[in-house]
Amino acid sequence: MPLAKIEVRGAFSVEVRDGLIEAVYEAQREALRVPVDDRHIRYLEYPAEHFSVADPGASTVLVEITIFPGRSADAKRSLFASIARRFAALGVSPDDLIVVLNEPPLEDWGLHGVPATDVDLGFDLDV
Repeated sequence: MPLAKIEVRGAFSVEVRDGLIEAVYEAQREALRVPVDDRHIRYLEYPAEHFSVADPGASTVLVEITIFPGRSADAKRSLFASIARRFAALGVSPDDLIVVLNEPPLEDWGLHGVPATDVDLGFDLDV
């Protein structure tokens, strides 16, 4: 159940926006093996003056994904590469991309009113 947030400096077309959302979803499916339709992705655009970066000419894109712990370093490498490859196909340079993973312990996730440690997740975290 990854929770993903895509934050962009500036604005993209509807087609690119939808493509970025789909790219993150497909990368999670490929690299983390999340179940079909496990999709929780937010997209936020900021005016350039509200998003300070070192290179004011860059179209910076930040992707932050909160995931259950347990994925291997190789799965994470695969996720980063897949997002970069898919974003590049949409015109976002890997030089303008930052991806961060957060992995709070299962007891810090509340699902349906109970800790995730008390829920059958229905999929393997050992990827």
